Amino acid sequence: MPKVKTNSSAKKRFKVTGTGKILHKQAGKRHNLGSKSQRRIRNLRKSAVLSEGHAASVLKFKMPYNR
Repeated sequence: MPKVKTNSSAKKRFKVTGTGKILHKQAGKRHNLGSKSQRRIRNLRKSAVLSEGHAASVLKFKMPYNR
């Protein structure tokens, strides 16, 4: 059985924590920042935890060796 390739875009976009959760960057910080409050922009800098359903599919199909 051949090895399964890790998806290159997924390994750049997601990070697996020590406890197995998946972190991702939040959307909404690319443009139209003038209409967003500084508090909102500041909070968008932080990484967020992926929901359990999405995390399961990312680990299974995109990053098979990062469990």
